[in-house]
Amino acid sequence: MANHKSAKKMIKVIARRALINKMRKSKTRTAIKKLVDIIKSGDKKNAVTAFRNAESYLHKCVNKGVIHKNTAARKISRLNAKVKELVIA
Repeated sequence: MANHKSAKKMIKVIARRALINKMRKSKTRTAIKKLVDIIKSGDKKNAVTAFRNAESYLHKCVNKGVIHKNTAARKISRLNAKVKELVIA
C-alpha cells in the first residue's frame, strides 16, 4: 500500500487509465470481429467500411500506447489481405 499522497493518487490514476485502455482494446476487438463476420458473409461494400473502422481503432490504440505498433501493423495487413481477396473475387 502506498504511503505518500502522490503515490496514493497515482494508484487511482493508474486504475482509471487501465479501465480506459481495456475499453479501447475491447472496442478494437469488436470492430475486428465484425469485419471478420462481414468477410465471411461475403458483403463487399460493408467489408470496406468495416475495414476502415477496424483500422481506425487499431491506429488509435497505437497512438494511445495500448498496443504495439508492429502488432497493429500485422493485424491491419492481414485484415487488408482478406478484404482485398473478397473484393477481387
